[in-house]
Amino acid sequence: MEVPFFSEQTLDDVMRAVMEAILKHGEQICPSQGPCRELTGVMLEINDPRSRLSRTETRGKPFSCLGELCWYLAQSNQVHFISYYVPYEEYADGEIVLGGYGPRLFNWKGQNQIENVIALLRKKPSSRQAVIQLFEAGDIAQQTNSTPCTCTLQFLIRNNYLHMITYMRSNDVFLGLPHDIFCFTMLQEIIARSLAVEVGIYKHTVGSLHLYDRDEEKARQFLSEGWQTTEMAMPPMPVGDPWAAIQSLLQAEATIRLQGAPKVGELNDIDSYWVDLIRLLQIFWYAKNKCAEEIEALREKMTSSTYDLFIGKRCSPAHQHNLITTSVN
Repeated sequence: MEVPFFSEQTLDDVMRAVMEAILKHGEQICPSQGPCRELTGVMLEINDPRSRLSRTETRGKPFSCLGELCWYLAQSNQVHFISYYVPYEEYADGEIVLGGYGPRLFNWKGQNQIENVIALLRKKPSSRQAVIQLFEAGDIAQQTNSTPCTCTLQFLIRNNYLHMITYMRSNDVFLGLPHDIFCFTMLQEIIARSLAVEVGIYKHTVGSLHLYDRDEEKARQFLSEGWQTTEMAMPPMPVGDPWAAIQSLLQAEATIRLQGAPKVGELNDIDSYWVDLIRLLQIFWYAKNKCAEEIEALREKMTSSTYDLFIGKRCSPAHQHNLITTSVN
């Protein structure tokens, strides 16, 4: 095939393009995680990074994506935290994930890399040194279950837009890619708001982009779902420094996960953007505990309609029917 470069508007668009390419042109290899088809030296470009949620039945995963983002932002590498959202035991090194990104982003050998990047770009907006390193030399030497797949995150301000370039040594197109793009584009938007600039283009470069044989049928099912709307991006993050709101989100997340969704109480002090995210976490807890009525009540309180599709899947069958009827009419 030609140079593996895929530029699309949304996550769904780029996933479809690259999955089709892997199924058609991917080279068969057999690494330690099992046989797969692979493309090497791939670049994916998403022109609207807020279109970071798949709208499909197969890959629409806002709850686990948001949970993983909170895991990063909470600076955690604890297995019990992330396993509440995503099965992570096979990547565990005891009770922690040594390759977990949270500590590496915010407290790696005494360095807060997120703060460093923000400070650098405030001082020198045209800098080419705003790079976060997640994979380091020692990761090859030590034997762990969780060697980081992401090598670097680079941030560039150009014409008052913050562009982001991720480089990954390895990426699973079916399971890993939707989570990675969600979390990294959210970091892009958080840093853009911290710098009072707009969100630019997101580029995602991968040494080995692969589809495991065990997921091939699921990938074909994803492709068979048809093209999704490109109009349902997440709403813009509120203008202004986001870090106080992020702390409120993380406090609510911990309360929901450890004490239960009803313990959060009223959410009157933060912007509706962040309240919607907290309510998604509550809905996830209620879904785990099979509380359909509470999910429907929270859906009515949501500010953005972006999440309706995902919430509808967690509601009672009668409410799901109402959602379908409304969308058809």
